[in-house]
Amino acid sequence: TAAAFDSFRFVIKGSLAGAAVYVAYDQGLLGSGTQGAEALKKARAALPPAIQEWTSYIGWEVRTVQMNTLPPTPKFDFSPSDSWNKGVQTVMSALSVAPTRACEYTVEGWKYVKDLVK
Repeated sequence: TAAAFDSFRFVIKGSLAGAAVYVAYDQGLLGSGTQGAEALKKARAALPPAIQEWTSYIGWEVRTVQMNTLPPTPKFDFSPSDSWNKGVQTVMSALSVAPTRACEYTVEGWKYVKDLVK
């Protein structure tokens, strides 16, 4: 039963990871920088109402006055969405050429083994 439980956990984790990648792709997070920025704007617009709805469902009191009195975020010339998208594009690029590179390395390996056998 332990092996079955481990297999079940693996399937569940794999499904969650696949769903996360699908949602990220569907929302445009894996696209260009402008698509990622648009998705970030949508998330920023949707988050406060969702938190308000959740807290009212739970029964917690949220004081919006306190939320408005927070100090402004510091301004700096760095775009997390551009950096994130660059990283995602680099990883996806590496994954897209992985099968070709694996074939090339296999051919090189066979050549090396043949040279050793001679």
